[in-house]
Amino acid sequence: MLLCTACLVGLQLLISCCWAFACHSTEPSPDFTLPGDYLLAGLFPLHSGCLQVRHRPEVTLCDRTGSFNEHGYHLFQAMRLGVEEINNSTTLLPNVTLGYQLYDVCSDSANVYATLSVLSLPGPHHIELQGDLLRYSPKVLAVIGPDTTNRAATTAALLSPFLMPLISYGASSETLSVKRQYPSFLRTIPNDKYQVETMVLLLHRFRWTWISLVGSSGDYGQLGVQALEKQATDQGICIAFKDIVPFSAQVGDQRMQRLMRHLAQATATVVVVFSNRPLARVFFESVVLANLTGKVWVASEAWVLSRHITGVPGIQRIGTVLGVAIQKRTVPGLKAFEEAYARADKGAPRPCHKSSCCSSNQVCRECEAFTAHTMPKLKGFSMSSAYNAYRAVYAVAHGLHQLLGCASGVCSRGRVYPWQLLEQIHKVNFLLHKDTVMFNDNGDPLSSYNIIAWDWSGPKWTFTVLGSSTWSPVQLDINETKIQWHGKDNQVPKSVCSSDCLEGHQRVVTGFHPCCFECVPCGAGTFLNKSDLYRCQPCGKEEWAPEGSQTCFPRTVVFLACQEHTSWVLLAANTLLLLLLLGTAGLFAWHLDTPVVRSAGGRLCFLMLGSLAAGSGSLYGFFGEPTRPACLLRQALFALGFTIFLSCLTVRSFQLIIIFKFSAKAPTFYRVWVQNHGAGLFVMISSAAQLLICLTWLVVWTPLPTREYQRFPHLVMLECTEANSLGFILAFLYNGLLSISAFACSYLGKDLPENYNEAKCVTFSLLFNFMSWIAFFTTASVYDGKYLPAVNMLAGLSSLSSGFGGYFLPKCYVILCRPDLNSTEHFQASIQDYTRHRGST
Repeated sequence: MLLCTACLVGLQLLISCCWAFACHSTEPSPDFTLPGDYLLAGLFPLHSGCLQVRHRPEVTLCDRTGSFNEHGYHLFQAMRLGVEEINNSTTLLPNVTLGYQLYDVCSDSANVYATLSVLSLPGPHHIELQGDLLRYSPKVLAVIGPDTTNRAATTAALLSPFLMPLISYGASSETLSVKRQYPSFLRTIPNDKYQVETMVLLLHRFRWTWISLVGSSGDYGQLGVQALEKQATDQGICIAFKDIVPFSAQVGDQRMQRLMRHLAQATATVVVVFSNRPLARVFFESVVLANLTGKVWVASEAWVLSRHITGVPGIQRIGTVLGVAIQKRTVPGLKAFEEAYARADKGAPRPCHKSSCCSSNQVCRECEAFTAHTMPKLKGFSMSSAYNAYRAVYAVAHGLHQLLGCASGVCSRGRVYPWQLLEQIHKVNFLLHKDTVMFNDNGDPLSSYNIIAWDWSGPKWTFTVLGSSTWSPVQLDINETKIQWHGKDNQVPKSVCSSDCLEGHQRVVTGFHPCCFECVPCGAGTFLNKSDLYRCQPCGKEEWAPEGSQTCFPRTVVFLACQEHTSWVLLAANTLLLLLLLGTAGLFAWHLDTPVVRSAGGRLCFLMLGSLAAGSGSLYGFFGEPTRPACLLRQALFALGFTIFLSCLTVRSFQLIIIFKFSAKAPTFYRVWVQNHGAGLFVMISSAAQLLICLTWLVVWTPLPTREYQRFPHLVMLECTEANSLGFILAFLYNGLLSISAFACSYLGKDLPENYNEAKCVTFSLLFNFMSWIAFFTTASVYDGKYLPAVNMLAGLSSLSSGFGGYFLPKCYVILCRPDLNSTEHFQASIQDYTRHRGST
């Protein structure tokens, strides 16, 4: 409360000082005042301000020769027309008359004076200190204006403690929407937030990512540049150069020459100019003077359609101008209203009474001197702005209409406080010449922008509407074919620091700006996500990508499928071997007591055939997708089965050597061997040793199905882990030792009787076994593909087939094709020949 009181004391002192130095020798012009039941205030820049040094807090005298502002004049007349139409209406405020107090706000001091005058009480012309501001009733209920952000912020701050509605027709800065600071502020011009978003979308539309940014001194330009820089940077647009045109800038001065030099040195083709009209004029006069051409200029709504700018001599040579403009609206009857005003007899200004102090800025002598031929022409830009002032008047009228309960046809006139009217204005929703007028929670209108391009193709300047932007969210809809670009062949100019990279190439920033980069291809196994062009992303575990890719591809899962031709051949061969083993077992069982079967080992042959059959059965585990049972059994069962076969083969060869060569020389050893069943014991111990190795292998280095990703970047290899384990190597080495033992025993028996001499066949089969596994390991060292299990199976199948072919096939041949050799007499004769031969040697 103390703070509020202190503010009000300051306001009272300020208005007293301003009033003391603001007295004028003439009364306010009748055009600036209109009596009524309820008064509105209008703040319009009928004259331009001038730079001057002041030593006292006095109000600038606006009505000066040569400073008339045509644009402000049209706004002034739009409000007068709006009030007149409302007073003549039988439906809007039917029995209520609106009045107004209009002020020329050519400077900041004139704006402050007008604001304080608005807050003053009727009669005494001062602000009365009150504890309850809700009961404060100044002479004016609402204020229309002012035009710029700086002045609107000052006025809004002064009016906010009283919650007096302030509806600006030209202040677009986003900061004014902060309700904690400016609770009574509304506007009929779109918020710069949407203008900035529209500009950024426009830059994105043409892929301009390297721009220069120029603003004007003051809240409008500086805050606009700040917001545009932030949003552009967030959207990947870089600012090559940024500067502010100072308030005191003059064409050709050192400051502007330096700005032009920097703009020319910047490599950006696109320049965004977020400026008010006066400083935009200075800027473009400097651009023309510096002969800065061949660029694209993106204009803010404040100057894009202003003839004050298009009238700069030589401006048609600067390049292409695109911009954001308020959607064109017209005030019906405004031109006729101004013509009638020019024709009317306004009389001479009346002197101020000695007993009063007259306002210094409620006079416009040039306005009063207008004729139908000398009156300002109403142009497109001024008409759109005038419509915003006109719309603000109607918004106040509709709010007052609701507050006074005029819906019944008769208004209940009574005291109205500004805060009550503010509540109703926030709720208005009506059609004004097919245009919906309403405000959001921030006091911003629901409007949109036009996107326009300057057109110099004819003898005079004009503009082309390319499309529009709507919100929210902000969306852009433009027809690019309507643009006449300044370059050759009407091509869209480029404005980039570095050209886009090829697909799958990441951007490596060189310098401070992310828009300046080198292109480096993404490595294999990585890809470039379009959401992040500066970093290659790794592919997922089940994906792959070649070098320079912008997407990942699913890896192909490979294994030795049963449906492949290779698999069919191997399956058929293995099945044939298994059938031969079974057939041989049946043949041997049928001829079990024949000399051939007995010499081959008798019943031991069935163990050998069974072990070969077990090894053959294990080979089926190499087909199809690896499973846990298949991985556990296929190598271990093969190793154990082949161990049993080699053990039997070794002990069979060794036993023949003992019988024919060492039974007489070492009878004790032979007797112990026979009595203790040495052959069976050797097979059991040898097989048990391999079984122990296999069990240790399965427990410690358990073979499991695995998905292998490292070998091939684009494949997932489904395989078992046995080949990498120590258990597999031990089992294989053990079988290698048994093979060498069997080979040695067979070789020692090369001179045995013919029917017992198996050295040639067994030696050949064991050599083939060695060659098969050497070929497998050689292939495995250079090939890791999906067919490696097939090579492994082929090696195993070769080993089993060589064992079967070298040992059993000759005997099957004798049984089936040479029965004459399968007799006791033939075998005895063979032994007798061997004995005679040994005796002779």
